[in-house]
Amino acid sequence: MPIEMSPADFDALVDRALDDIPDELASLVRNVVVLVEDDAPAEDPDLLGLYDGIALTERWGDPVMELPDRIFIFRNNLLDMCESVEELVEEVRITIVHEIAHHFGIDDDRLHDLGYA
Repeated sequence: MPIEMSPADFDALVDRALDDIPDELASLVRNVVVLVEDDAPAEDPDLLGLYDGIALTERWGDPVMELPDRIFIFRNNLLDMCESVEELVEEVRITIVHEIAHHFGIDDDRLHDLGYA
């Protein structure tokens, strides 16, 4: 049975997952905004999260004038897949780590090997 949680409480879970990223890793994340959306895009409705940007390994030049990369976290899909708050906390954490890893140029195959896919 899916979890029910207010948008504010869900946002707090996302904030906590972001706060739990080690400082030495978080300090390397550049020009990224994390957004919570209710639903995944229609063309890929099963997504839990999405990185929309250019991985650091693919960048060149001065990023000062670039729009920020975006990480989307899809609230309803995460709520629907979890049966407990504890499971939801873990899935939000995994999704955040997964999408930040894409920012660093780590692909899905490597994330799968590491247990984050």
